[in-house]
Amino acid sequence: MSLMTTEQVAEFLGVKVERVRRLARENLLVAKGQDDQGEPTFDKTDVEKYKELAQRLGGI
Repeated sequence: MSLMTTEQVAEFLGVKVERVRRLARENLLVAKGQDDQGEPTFDKTDVEKYKELAQRLGGI
């Protein structure tokens, strides 16, 4: 399992960091843990699946 930081996820999805935090808060993107600063970390395959699904539904 490869973990991504909030910033990496935001860059990959093409959204702001605040949007990623909101997605995690609303459990639309499930965090796997937290980094040293208390920011959520995400599994790369989960993020890729989320992006694919969001694109199918009309965008992120």
